[in-house]
Amino acid sequence: MLDIRLFREEPEKVRENLRKKFQEHKLPLVDQIIELDRRFREVKSRCDELRGMRNKISKEIGGLYAKGLKAEAEEAKQKVNALAEELAFLEAQEGPLSEELRALMMQIPNIIDDTVPIGKDDSENVEVARYGEASEKPFPVPYHVEIMERLNGIDLDSARRTSGNGFYYLKGDVARLHSAILSYARDFMIDKGFTYYIPPFMIRSEVVTGVMSFAEMENMMYKIEGEDLYLIGTSEHSMIGKFINQLIDEDELPQALTSYSPCFRKEVGAHGIEERGVYRIHQFEKQEMVVVCKPEESMDWFHKLYSYTVEFFRSLDIPVRTLECCSGDLADLKVKSIDVEAWSPRQKKYFEVGSCSNLGDAQARRLAIRVRSKERGNYYPHTLNNTVVAPPRMLIAFLENNLQEDGRIRIPEPLRPYMGGKEFIG
Repeated sequence: MLDIRLFREEPEKVRENLRKKFQEHKLPLVDQIIELDRRFREVKSRCDELRGMRNKISKEIGGLYAKGLKAEAEEAKQKVNALAEELAFLEAQEGPLSEELRALMMQIPNIIDDTVPIGKDDSENVEVARYGEASEKPFPVPYHVEIMERLNGIDLDSARRTSGNGFYYLKGDVARLHSAILSYARDFMIDKGFTYYIPPFMIRSEVVTGVMSFAEMENMMYKIEGEDLYLIGTSEHSMIGKFINQLIDEDELPQALTSYSPCFRKEVGAHGIEERGVYRIHQFEKQEMVVVCKPEESMDWFHKLYSYTVEFFRSLDIPVRTLECCSGDLADLKVKSIDVEAWSPRQKKYFEVGSCSNLGDAQARRLAIRVRSKERGNYYPHTLNNTVVAPPRMLIAFLENNLQEDGRIRIPEPLRPYMGGKEFIG
């Protein structure tokens, strides 16, 4: 949610940002917000004026009675009653105007960074860099489910019977590998100085609307029937939500947190749930990074965060590239975003395994997260999030890149302590 002063002082900047994001259909909202803000301020100003007049006259009434000026006192009481009636009428408008204004403002996307490439959709995202040699295998690489089945490590048929498409049972060495990757990711981030968390896996609606846009919420979140609770789509939701309505001392920044959680996603509007595969699923586990920092430090943190993901994947011998999201592919709350994509020897192309986002102060404004500073007064911090690793999707890249010609899977050295010292499975 943008600062209302931007609409008052620089409305063309808001309009130009909408054009850059190819959201021209929202242009009329800018004028509506400006007009609503004017009306709200007029009503609020008159309410404040009426309260002051009412209080002043009310204090005078007692003095008039004390002086024996009963007629003047009664006249003053009539004025107070008239003021109270007008005040009640305007107060009935004040709340709805404020709510309507906030609802419209939450539909306006964040101002994107000047360095974001302009494009309509993900087909116009821009490659930034490649890390590691994206080479083909000298032998055929099977589909990832076939690799898992050869290792007796997955059961999709049972999952379909219990839960439907988009779910899975992992077992044996593949399940152990899944847990090992998460444990390694946890320790990897702790070694980077991040504080480890396991957050709540359900959050209230006020947190949901604070951390994401309405479109994302509708397409992603599972609602708990009969309760004001949603299953989280990523632990970022809980981790940013923990600061809701908080005033943080500036010397407590930055907050660098890493969190583990299961994630639950409806995947509405996505490319569909695969009947055989673990690329796009309703349930998975994830290690996340979250940072709350001073505004002037957020871009430094942004570059630092996605570099950690690159370093993590390269430590497991997986070639990756970074891809900058263009303006039309950015979610409304994001200022700037970079995806990390892993190389698939079978498909001979890269696919997304993580995303790093700088959200500016959008989430802080929505959740009323502020920082207490002696030098500059209270202000809104910036928030960032980034995927460390999200198996089982990452398992696709891991299995394909570490597959041997004899069907075994090589375990890279950093992962071996989490796999009982094994150098290979299969």
